Amino acid sequence: MSNQEYQYLGKKRKLLEGLEKVTGKTKYATDVSVPGMLYIRPVLSPHAHAKITSVDFAEAEAVPGVVAVLTAQDLITKDKVISSRNSAILAKDEVLFCGQPVVAVVAESEVAAQDGAELVFIDYEPLQTVVDMEKAVSADSPSTWPNGRPSADSDITAAHGSSDGGKEISGEKLSNVHDEIHHSRGDVEKGFAEADVVLERTYRVSIVHQAYMEPHAVLADPDPFRGSLTIHTGTQGQYLVRNAVANTLSMPRSKVRLIAETLGGGFGAKYGIVEPLAGAIAMTLKRPVKMVLTRSEDFLTTTPGPGCKLTVKIGARNDGKMTALQVTDFNDSGVFTSHWGRNIALLIGGYYKIDNVKLDCYEVCTHKPQTGAYRAPGSPQATFALESHIDELAGVLGMDPIELRMKNAVEEGDLRGDNQPWPHLGMKAVLQRLSEHPAWQNRNNLAENEGVGIAIGGWPCRMLPAASVCKIDNDGVVRLQIGSVDISGLNSSIVLIAAEILGVHPDEVELIQGDTSTGLHAPSSGASVATSSMANAIIPAAQEVRRKLIELAAEHFEASPDDIELKQSQAHVKGVPDRSLSIAQLANMANNRLDGPGPLVGDGTATSGQNAPAFVAHLARVKVDPETGKVTPLEFVAVQDVGFALNPLMVEGQIHGGVVQGIGLGLHEKMVYDESGQLLTASFMDYDIPNADNVPKIDTVLVNNPAPNRPFGARGVAEPPITAPSSAIANAIKNATGVRVESIPITPELLWQALQKKGG
Repeated sequence: MSNQEYQYLGKKRKLLEGLEKVTGKTKYATDVSVPGMLYIRPVLSPHAHAKITSVDFAEAEAVPGVVAVLTAQDLITKDKVISSRNSAILAKDEVLFCGQPVVAVVAESEVAAQDGAELVFIDYEPLQTVVDMEKAVSADSPSTWPNGRPSADSDITAAHGSSDGGKEISGEKLSNVHDEIHHSRGDVEKGFAEADVVLERTYRVSIVHQAYMEPHAVLADPDPFRGSLTIHTGTQGQYLVRNAVANTLSMPRSKVRLIAETLGGGFGAKYGIVEPLAGAIAMTLKRPVKMVLTRSEDFLTTTPGPGCKLTVKIGARNDGKMTALQVTDFNDSGVFTSHWGRNIALLIGGYYKIDNVKLDCYEVCTHKPQTGAYRAPGSPQATFALESHIDELAGVLGMDPIELRMKNAVEEGDLRGDNQPWPHLGMKAVLQRLSEHPAWQNRNNLAENEGVGIAIGGWPCRMLPAASVCKIDNDGVVRLQIGSVDISGLNSSIVLIAAEILGVHPDEVELIQGDTSTGLHAPSSGASVATSSMANAIIPAAQEVRRKLIELAAEHFEASPDDIELKQSQAHVKGVPDRSLSIAQLANMANNRLDGPGPLVGDGTATSGQNAPAFVAHLARVKVDPETGKVTPLEFVAVQDVGFALNPLMVEGQIHGGVVQGIGLGLHEKMVYDESGQLLTASFMDYDIPNADNVPKIDTVLVNNPAPNRPFGARGVAEPPITAPSSAIANAIKNATGVRVESIPITPELLWQALQKKGG
């Protein structure tokens, strides 16, 4: 049936938990308590790289209420090799980044824990520090791992990885380059030789924090009699974090139960950073412990998005046909290796049809926290560099920016950067819709110092295995048992699926979100996979219950199942309006008849399916103050191929949020480290994010370009909106000033300097 025939799907519907959140009734991990609970205060390293020479905690132990002061050697994980941020419980002989936990003070109150932490005295012997990524790759740079880097026992990039292809190399060909990935096709030198225009520039993207509202918080509650551990935390992936804790603590997964509390924002950053530490302390002391990071601790010790340096070289003919692309990408992984080059290569080499491509991505280790996922990780970095370069190419060729993109835009079957073919996608569809928008049509009617810029962006949008159970209780309420975590309006969308299939009102659908012991398998809520994956599991579960309802009603009415319809929470005989039974009546019949079909229960499973890429086309109109370099966004248009919006209200909210974060990347956000590795922006007083008064009205345009083999044709939504805003803004600034700024964020100081240089 067509989308117009849906009663609930495709219609705006409120957030299920909205009332609880706006009234402050929602319970987060910070609000969870258990009897006998102790409090943890970590003592973090003030050095980026140093040897620990002594630890004096005699005064800390004497503080009333302090129960224990623990070092790495005191924990059950003392023999564990530190090889990743997840396993970096407490530093051992040396610290590897500023903010690494060294000592944990455990007390009966938060005040006592803080007082004790202030009386822990640690002596350090500073060691050679590698902080600047660009210096780190030079031959004379000291090594971050002079004795060899330990192999990682868990990969926090895995939850957002989208490509495993390419030639990977591990080694030290360049100082501190520990992992490489290379893709190529055709003959890139031949492609440049065939070009009429060849452009080459280098772009830089800063390290950024995910800036969620809720700092990391965890409560770990051990059962010393059963040797098990229960963890309450705010996380995006309860199964992934359960596995990380079990691995780090050398416990069977069946002995670790993780309960995902309501999450106050994550954006890729909440995948098991603090849970192993709390778990290790709880299992060591055999007491429940709770840790809530302060905002500064959160900035210092968690996993920010990577900084990157991308050199882009493009060749094109005078008619706009691109002939060659070469990219050299360096990613600041922090002290433990990450793998963001996989995503960067996939995307930067996959937006446009180019026969000759060479991509070289390098992961560089520095004495900074390991970098982690931040909403479409790798895509904002790749898109800023590529889309800024495409705009430069359009200017040199004298072509309309949309025309140049349309001429080269990838379509189904064209190759991504990893040389895998794209499935069905809608890059041309979003570009076409943007070209028709009044903001683009009126782009030449601008006030002084105003400019308009556009950019495209995309994300592969995978689908992963999931399971669900659907049942109807005697009161007629439909209950869905799932194991996913809701961070993006997931719940407010999937209830509509069950309501649509079963003919009940969405208010009559309840979700039972189990933990890792009671729930059903679900993917992590990240990388724009959760909604499609869960929908694919819920559909067969609800359809099984629908089949049972129809058969039960048909038997009762002595009618053909083909003549039974379900609507308004009743089963009707078509054409006979007085012949109906409520869903509740049918559930009672099923649950109580000794010779009946049994309870109305259905289960559904889904395996990983074909990617359903989601592309965006963004437009930004800005005003630049040439005296100060301040950029004011005036208008923003976000066109996105959503396939089919299950709940348009949730979709629009995701797009608004992603755009605002993209504006933050483009104009505001940057984690600044000094030459010794000290973080200078460790609070919201210093780390600049967009405020409500410097974000323009955002016009969202939803393009319904259904994805084949996806539930109702829906594509992933949450990742794509952050990909293109920074490049659209940079292009608008170029349009307004004639100045190309090759680094983000484009702060007033940076732009003012560029304007002065142009004027000089």
